Parts: sequence; C-alpha cells; structure tokens
Amino acid sequence: MIEKIKFSKENKENLFKLLSDRSSKEDLDKLKTVKNILKDIKNNGDKALLEYTNKFDSKEIKDIKVSKEEIEKAYLKVEKEFIENIKEAKKNIEEYHKMQKQQGYTLNKENGVFMGQRVIPLESIGVYVPGGTAAYPSSVLMNVIPAKVAGVKEITMITPPLKNGEVNPYILVTANILEVDKIYKIGGAQGIGALAYGTESINKVHKIVGPGNIYVALAKKEVFGEVDIDMIAGPSEILIIADEKANPKYIAADLMSQAEHDVLASSILLATSENIIEEVKKELEIQVEKLERKEIIKESLSNFGKAILCNNLDECFEISNFIAPEHLELLLDNPMNYLEFIKNAGSVFLGEYSPEPVGDYFGGTNHVLPTSGTAKFFSPLSVDSFIKKSSFLYYTKEALKEDGEKIINIANKEGLTAHVNSIKVRLENENSRRI
Repeated sequence: MIEKIKFSKENKENLFKLLSDRSSKEDLDKLKTVKNILKDIKNNGDKALLEYTNKFDSKEIKDIKVSKEEIEKAYLKVEKEFIENIKEAKKNIEEYHKMQKQQGYTLNKENGVFMGQRVIPLESIGVYVPGGTAAYPSSVLMNVIPAKVAGVKEITMITPPLKNGEVNPYILVTANILEVDKIYKIGGAQGIGALAYGTESINKVHKIVGPGNIYVALAKKEVFGEVDIDMIAGPSEILIIADEKANPKYIAADLMSQAEHDVLASSILLATSENIIEEVKKELEIQVEKLERKEIIKESLSNFGKAILCNNLDECFEISNFIAPEHLELLLDNPMNYLEFIKNAGSVFLGEYSPEPVGDYFGGTNHVLPTSGTAKFFSPLSVDSFIKKSSFLYYTKEALKEDGEKIINIANKEGLTAHVNSIKVRLENENSRRI
C-alpha cells in the first residue's frame, strides 16, 4: 500500500516530480466552464446567480441570503458540546493570531522630515466554506478569525446549500459564534464571481479566501487581480520524520489522516530505521480497515505514499526542505532541538502528542497552508493576509532645497524630465507658501 525506497539524490528529485505533477495539469474544459459562469455573473448578477444555485445545488433556493430564523433553527440541531468546543477553539486561535498583529511606525529625521508606514485592515473579505454534504466548521474558524483580529470591517461568507435548501447547521452556528456579517447560500464558480464582481444582493469584496473544489480554485485564479485571493491550494500532504524510538501506530494513523482527504493527497515517511518502516506498513494494513474512507486512503497511499529509508536525520531534513511539505511532523526524541533545521514547511508539529489534526481544529495555529512545494516562498494564512500597508512622507522647504539637486540628477539619468520639473519649480519658487 505504501512503497519503501532508499534515500538517493535521484529518488529525492523523482519524489518531488511525482508530487508536483499532481496539480500541474489544467483541465481546459473546466476552465472554459468557469470563465463562462464568471462572465454570466458579471453581466447578469443575481438572476444568473440564482439560476446556477438552483441548477447545481438546490431547486429549493428562492432567497440566497441566510436569515436570522435559519441561524436560530441551526442552534437547535447542534449539540451543546459542539458549541462549547467551537468557543474554546475560537479562544485558542484568537490568542495565537493576536500575536501576529503589526504596528505602523514613524521615522523622524533632521530638518523636520518624517516618513513612515501605516498598517490598514482590508475593508471587506469573502470567505468560501465548502458545504453540501460536507461540514467544515474548521474552515470558518481558520479563515474568519485572523480577519477579525486584523480588523476587517465586513466579512461575507458563502457556502453551498444542501439539496433541501438548508445550510449545514454546524457551519451556520460556527459563523454566528464568530459574528460573520453576512451569509449566503451559494457556492461554486458562481459564488466566487458574486464576491469578486458584486451583484444586486452581494457587495463586491477586496479579497476571497477559503478552500473549494476544482471549479472554485479555477474561479479564484481567474478573478485574481479583480480581487486578491489567499492561494491556489493543491492536494493535501503530510511528511513525517521519525527516528527509531517513534511509535509505528501513531505514524500510520497520521499518514492516513491526510490520505483520507483525496486520492491525490500525499503521505510521506522519512525514517532512519528500517524496522520502523516495516512496522508502519503493518499498522497501515490493520488500521485502514477500520476507517470509513478506506478506499480513498488505499488509493492515495498506493499512488503518492512513500516510505524512505534515510541513513541519518540530515538526509531526512534534506528531503523535507526540498519537498517543502504542507504539514511536517517531527516524531523525534526532543523534537524542539531540530526545529532550526526546518527551512521549508507550512506548519510543523513537534512530538508524538502533536498530530496534525490538533492544528486542523483546535490548537491555535492556522490550517490554511501552502501546498505543492510553495512553502519555499508562501506562508500560512494569518493576520498579515488581511492587512495592507501604506507609506507616508513629509519634507520641509529646507529639506527639499538640500536634497533637490540630488533628486534632479537621478531623474535626469532616467530621462524623466517631468519628474525633474516637479522638483525644479519648487526650488525656483522659494516664496511659495506651501513649501
């Protein structure tokens, strides 16, 4: 079910190519469909939006906005324990993300010159939450909380309805606990189009975040530039580095925790002990039979599961940094001692009692992470994702007289005479009251 190979430069590069190829193929038919839907939403607004919602999601939808009554009914369908769990998760995630808040600054120089930077929250964002038969309240938590901490004024959430026209109650309750401003029963490329362009009912937002299917991903890619987006997420992935003391039962369970997402998900084990690899393979065979999504797990592990025997931990870190995994678990003795060796990873989970699902739901770190090797240059979703920065600069008359000729000299080298003139007219007109 999972292939065992030995460390080599060639195997390292072959593994990276295998993983990269999962998300490199673009479906031109789906892209054409997405472009047509987006064009229709842009031109026809609510009319087209309702037609697509009735066609793809539910014929029962007449009003796309979730009402207060629907939210109240949702509370009657969820357990009190769930509400308590969500509130505690909210507290943990808020606590972590509040540490990310940035402050602006002002730099004062001589002659009264000062300059600086302002940190400004985005005014509005749209959050896409997968819906239908799937329930992902964790997606609400991870996308909404950092936006709230950043100070975003208006948060609009969209989520596909069930066939009966209702929204998953766990999603609605979570959104209400987080005080999401507006919730709409729409999904797919049409939902992304509504957020990006605006319709009669839905305000245009400045950024769209949240995971979705291939149509959602393609739509987000198409509207980028019209609005900002978080990232184009690829298939889920986990990489585990384990020493000879690691528990094979835990390793197998964690590999499968990502494999169940998708047949394209990748689950990689890097181990310094051949015995550990063999024990993990046995555990996979035992544990998978008890799981509901075992067919998806088996296919995922067969296609993109690897167990690589390394001679030492240095080789493990070399492969890991080359792959730049979305999730990285260090099942090592004293794992904190090795954190400095990790250069590329979306999120790192330290020790045998910090499995990846803790970060998915409750611990506090964000689970919206870079995939497909992009952890080499992308970061997890954070408060930074919901702010923009603006600079300011103030010169006195005396300061401009001191620096003016220097500025003119540089501008002349670029041949931009209007830039030169903008400085020169001020230097020649010393009586101006505005200098």
